[in-house]
Amino acid sequence: MEKVLEIRNLHHQFGKTEVIRGVNLTVQAGERIAIIGPNGAGKSTLFHLISGKMRPTSGSIVLKGQSIVGEKPYTINRMGLSRSFQISQLFPQLSVFNNIRCSVLGSLGIRYTFWKFLHQLHDVNRRTEELLHLLQLEARRDVMAAHLSYAEQRTLEIGITIGSGASVILLDEPTAGMSQSETLRFLELIKNLTLHKTLLLVEHDMNVVFGLADKIAVLVYGALIAFDTPAAIRANPQVQAAYLGDFAP
Repeated sequence: MEKVLEIRNLHHQFGKTEVIRGVNLTVQAGERIAIIGPNGAGKSTLFHLISGKMRPTSGSIVLKGQSIVGEKPYTINRMGLSRSFQISQLFPQLSVFNNIRCSVLGSLGIRYTFWKFLHQLHDVNRRTEELLHLLQLEARRDVMAAHLSYAEQRTLEIGITIGSGASVILLDEPTAGMSQSETLRFLELIKNLTLHKTLLLVEHDMNVVFGLADKIAVLVYGALIAFDTPAAIRANPQVQAAYLGDFAP
């Protein structure tokens, strides 16, 4: 199986405080990896380092055989990695359709050209319509993103992340703040939208984690204490003590 993402001896410090401590992680193509751990474990920081928002103090991050340490987020995105955030990052005054279309434009390599009208870009519009259908947002296509419900905004952000055409997707707490019914629907949506893609997921809802992940990485105080199948993680006494608590049998 092809290695898509390799992290080796990764460290990151804020001042004298080390928040990522020697993380090693290899992700294969098509795998769904959940990253879990208590608050303050360094999960979002790890995502920031992988996606280029932060530069590590030391260590290596290799995406599809190329080092991405020091690369800008937009460069990493063009190399095939896209991420969502804990707080939705949308264009609030654009419609649902146009939010998705902005993402699709970049994925097809289309830059600003003053002699073309958007309605003439048939491939872009067709792909945008397909994503709206998959997201079940067709009825909301002309609504401004600012006027969507919270769950709809989270759905739209996933659509933007997928619309970029990336093969490696990072989702940071995608179901945070959702009701149980919204979470169940969103879980199925993520499964469908990330089919044949590589997924890294930071998530606190254990039902989502164990319902989606092929493997689970457990981060505690910036160190990776376990990386294994869901069944093995459930049975790991060190993980139970550090995080899972009553959820583990």
